[in-house]
Amino acid sequence: MIVGVPREIKTAEHRVALVPAGAHSLVGDGHTVLVEPGAGVGSGFSDDSYRAAGATLATAAEEVWAKAEMILKVKEPTEPEWPRMRRGQVVFTYFHFAASEALTKAVIKAKIVAIAYETVQLLSGELPLLTPMSEVAGRMAVQEGAKYLEKVYGGSGVLLGGVPGVLPAEVLIIGGGVVGANAAKMAAGLGAHVTLLDLSLDRLRYLADVLPANVDVLYSNRHNLLEQLRKADVVIGAVLLPGAKAPKLVRRDDLNLMKPGSVIVDVAVDQGGIIETSRPTTHEHPTYLVDGIIHYAVANMPGGVPRTSTLALTNATFPYAKRLARSGWQRACKEDPALFLGLNVIEGQVVYPAVAETFGLPSADPQTLV
Repeated sequence: MIVGVPREIKTAEHRVALVPAGAHSLVGDGHTVLVEPGAGVGSGFSDDSYRAAGATLATAAEEVWAKAEMILKVKEPTEPEWPRMRRGQVVFTYFHFAASEALTKAVIKAKIVAIAYETVQLLSGELPLLTPMSEVAGRMAVQEGAKYLEKVYGGSGVLLGGVPGVLPAEVLIIGGGVVGANAAKMAAGLGAHVTLLDLSLDRLRYLADVLPANVDVLYSNRHNLLEQLRKADVVIGAVLLPGAKAPKLVRRDDLNLMKPGSVIVDVAVDQGGIIETSRPTTHEHPTYLVDGIIHYAVANMPGGVPRTSTLALTNATFPYAKRLARSGWQRACKEDPALFLGLNVIEGQVVYPAVAETFGLPSADPQTLV
């Protein structure tokens, strides 16, 4: 198989979907790996390192897309890439379709086989290809929240951990999954007082056992959410519905309850966000102000630490990519139930129900297409 690795062109995205070690392994299996020049530079991997691994350097992105039978990416194809997709080509990446009807329709039109990292799911319910980036995003959310609390950035001037004689900041985390748990660890480690909301009592019991004493867990309902918003200096949105649009839990009017100069970090923004006033931002222009509240809503947060993120991501994605290259997408998805759930669109037909439901599209049975 010809496996293509284009350079990411989303704003300030420096990750790469395949490291030289992965290229070496695929070439060793008899595949051709075609890499766009500069694809790995942002993560610290030179073109020479890919050549040394046996990969072929393409002349440009157009050659990668034109020749590759499978494209490995990190972020969803952007509008300039849509015309380059072609029927039957496998694209394996984060798609987050529910956040973009335009992307969904472009993929349907191109008739590619879209396998989404974020919906590959184990029998345990774990999302193995989302987990590493959720770990990074959860930890980064606290760093960014602490930074934008500083007065120079327009924040309230509160130090996250306080000092002896001065109370620490109040951090509210909405959602107790991987993002929320990692955010809680980081915020607690910096000395903040943390309140974490979740709907699952089993999850709350687990988190109460494993998180530090300065983290309180609280059942998530409207009353508790509003009470905690009044106290919060930093709010972290960490709710995920796999493959579906995030629920809007914090409304525009709720911002009036918050202290001026407080910070919202909506990690869920790549699935539409849980804050009604959230809209995607970039690392170059990460924040904006609504009703005196700073909003940080960068849709590719882990792209800010690409070396760490690339290594963490490819550790998880590469075994699946190797399987797809070896067996082809149909056999690989038949043999691996987790990978089967990664199928979102197959040659023009939406097969992931949550995506179809979001946009009122017909949903096909993937079993009949694999």
